[in-house]
Amino acid sequence: MNSVSTTRIVIALIVTAAIALGVQLAGPNLSAFVTAVLAGVGTLLILTIGRAEIAPMNISRLEPETIHDAEARLVEAIGEPVLVATDGRVRIANAAARTLLGAHIVDEDLRVAIRHPAAAERLAPDAPDGSVELVGLGGRDQRVQMRVATAGLGAGSVERVIHLIDRTTSHAAERARVDFVANASHELRTPLAAILGFIETLDDEKAGSDAEVRGRFLGVMFKEARRMQRLIDDLISLSRIEAEKYQLPETAVELPTLIEEVAGELRDEAGARRADLILKLDDDIPDISADRAQISQVLHNLIGNAYKYGRAPVTLSLTHEGPLIRLSVTDQGEGILPEHLPRLTERFYRVDSGRSRSLGGTGLGLAIVKHIVERHRGRLEIVSKMGVGTTVSILLPPAPSSTVTKPSQN
Repeated sequence: MNSVSTTRIVIALIVTAAIALGVQLAGPNLSAFVTAVLAGVGTLLILTIGRAEIAPMNISRLEPETIHDAEARLVEAIGEPVLVATDGRVRIANAAARTLLGAHIVDEDLRVAIRHPAAAERLAPDAPDGSVELVGLGGRDQRVQMRVATAGLGAGSVERVIHLIDRTTSHAAERARVDFVANASHELRTPLAAILGFIETLDDEKAGSDAEVRGRFLGVMFKEARRMQRLIDDLISLSRIEAEKYQLPETAVELPTLIEEVAGELRDEAGARRADLILKLDDDIPDISADRAQISQVLHNLIGNAYKYGRAPVTLSLTHEGPLIRLSVTDQGEGILPEHLPRLTERFYRVDSGRSRSLGGTGLGLAIVKHIVERHRGRLEIVSKMGVGTTVSILLPPAPSSTVTKPSQN
């Protein structure tokens, strides 16, 4: 025992004796005396022990199984597929990786576990770290970005971490954007080319002096210019709807009243077909929280399509369906083949391109309807039977009366 420890013991004994003597002089209280003695003993222990130093954990002394379990738990907590391989063999694979590649991949050769030509080169023993895109891994249209990082473990072993990131959705969005720009450019270029061609023809002195030819050409030019205008209007409308898609409208709209107004406008425009539109509206239809102009646009698009592609009559019905309100437009047309139905709401998708263009369609009508319905937290349904006709329905929730405001009557 060194001098420092001896000094601490002496100090503790003096403190204990002093406390005990003070208690005894204060009065014959046994419990107080015992408390004083214990306090002194505690002081003795503290001074004797001093500052104990706790040795830090040396991870190198842990058993290999303990390290493996800790790594496995860490990798398992990652939501995306992750594999850890040592010397080219899969040592750890989380649940996401086993779901994508199969449960057999643990203890499998790395290039066998990830069976893809582009992956084999990146997973070679001497390959540098980096990333590569794997097309078709896990599914025909699936795109996965594989990232590889290497870390040395010592004793000649090499550990590699493989991270697989699903890029299918982002690639599809980028492809849709590119296709949209290409389609929009094509749709605008076609009428523009026709207009420029007729202008050049009219510029010819002989053609321009013929009143009949000039009138016919000007009529075609006007038609093509209107087609461009409709397309530009639809593109602007679609852009505005997408910009507002997260903003739920809060204005109360009476659907029956709005339907009557739109039906009147379309009957006036339809001329000889004004009697082709039949309305079947249930009573006591509650208001909806809606953008009135956008719901009017939905009605114009759906009824307009039924007029263009169907036969008389066109029926618009408004009914209750559980807690929702169903608005349906039914035509008596030729019908649509089942393989076309899932794509009808894609931008510029047409079942019959030639017929659609000749009737003035832009290919954006149902895409606009879909985005408006989604903004209103509704659902779009399309049902068709060949030789019978097509029914397009939207289901909308009623307005919560406490959260909507009536439009002003100005």
